[in-house]
Amino acid sequence: MPSNESPRESLARDRVRIVLVGTQHPGNIGASARAMKTMGLSRLVLVAPEKAPDRDTVAMAAGADDLVENAPVFDSLADAVADCALVLGCTARSRRVQLEQLEPDEGAARALAFAEQGPVALVFGRERTGLTNDELQLCHASIHIPSDPSFSSLNLAAAVQVLSYEVRRTALGGEARAAAPASGMVTSEEGPAPHAELEGFFAQLADALDAIDFHKGRTPDSAMRKLRRLYLRAGLGSAEVRLLRGVLADTQRMAMLAGRANPPPET
Repeated sequence: MPSNESPRESLARDRVRIVLVGTQHPGNIGASARAMKTMGLSRLVLVAPEKAPDRDTVAMAAGADDLVENAPVFDSLADAVADCALVLGCTARSRRVQLEQLEPDEGAARALAFAEQGPVALVFGRERTGLTNDELQLCHASIHIPSDPSFSSLNLAAAVQVLSYEVRRTALGGEARAAAPASGMVTSEEGPAPHAELEGFFAQLADALDAIDFHKGRTPDSAMRKLRRLYLRAGLGSAEVRLLRGVLADTQRMAMLAGRANPPPET
């Protein structure tokens, strides 16, 4: 770490991770690492790349191959962001998953705000198809780079460069639109719960709603998407998650006594 690095620069370097999901071309991993390193970021994470890093990766990294060598590789995005306080998905187009959409400077400001509480993930999808709807469900909000609609295709490393630059500009104290937790998200006094705890809560919530026949034969997907958005906006802390899971456990027990469901899992 550079000796003259400010606390906010250190926060960006140590807490903001760039997560590449399903990367198809090894060279893009190296180019992304180079884009990160020029902007003072060091946490590269790979999720199920189609091909492992190779000589093209090293060549395109142009001196940033240490980021590639130190990058952990996960089988799923959920595993890669399990400890994160905030997950922002970078997406080029509107999808069925209705996420709050941030401009790059807004996303950078929110990332630095949450980095004070824990790791933050900026997630980039596959070169051709981006992130799936299921992967976007894991994100608190999305970031859209406003490219020219007539030629909107942006190279993966270029997108990483844009977001890395905005994070650095924010860390250096540059102007950015207000995108702190209170803008679209609130957080508990104890700080946000890790992502894995939220996913455990959502799984139990889905089971509890099934146990009480909440959906009345309708597909649960739409309701669960809306409930995920609601609870993610609430910025639940770990104690609050435990409280809600206790409520769900009692709900499941009552359903079991009524002969509707299996016993709730231990939380």
